[in-house]
Amino acid sequence: MTAAPVLKPPAAPAGTARRLPGGIRLTWLHLRTRRVPAGVVALAVCGAVLHAALRWNWTFDSGPYAQQVPMIIEAGAAAVIAVTAHSPFGEQERAAGWWLPFLRLFAALALTGIAILALQLGATGQSLNAGVLVLARNVIGFTGLGLACSLVTGGLLAWTLPLGYMMFCQYALLESWRAPWAWAVRLPADRGAWIATSLVLAAGLLLFTVRGPRTRLSDDS
Repeated sequence: MTAAPVLKPPAAPAGTARRLPGGIRLTWLHLRTRRVPAGVVALAVCGAVLHAALRWNWTFDSGPYAQQVPMIIEAGAAAVIAVTAHSPFGEQERAAGWWLPFLRLFAALALTGIAILALQLGATGQSLNAGVLVLARNVIGFTGLGLACSLVTGGLLAWTLPLGYMMFCQYALLESWRAPWAWAVRLPADRGAWIATSLVLAAGLLLFTVRGPRTRLSDDS
């Protein structure tokens, strides 16, 4: 009788033999805790609603009022992105060190791109009066507002600023305002509107990436 069977290493438990690398697991956990997969589904629904609105004439075919319903949907998509800043566990990934800001940046940029793509697909084959450039511009601007708002209110209430600004723009649309702060109602080729929108996104994204959403008050579990 020998000791060879005793020295034989134990078999690995089922399900642990093919573990994902640490970086991939951390990214996936970050996305799951912030319900990003559900957010992607919600953005697809926004695209479907926009398609239905354009196909069944829920909005005007031409003129400034044709922007009303698409603007509501664009702000709704941005609100979805802003709410994904919330985690029921707070910013626990702070233990990950320098990874956390990059995870925030990646998630925000990816969702913004998915939102624009989903709405553009929803508008494909339909008559979108203001064009896809205005669609993309508004999604970018509304998202920047939502990310900035999350620093003050937390992720759960980050939808308030983009939707509140959208309501202001609805009034500005009725009054035919063309002021720089009403960039959502300006013409597709308006350079000032694009500059304002880009600045809003850059500021919101930078602050959100560096500081992260507020984890007190509205974000307490």
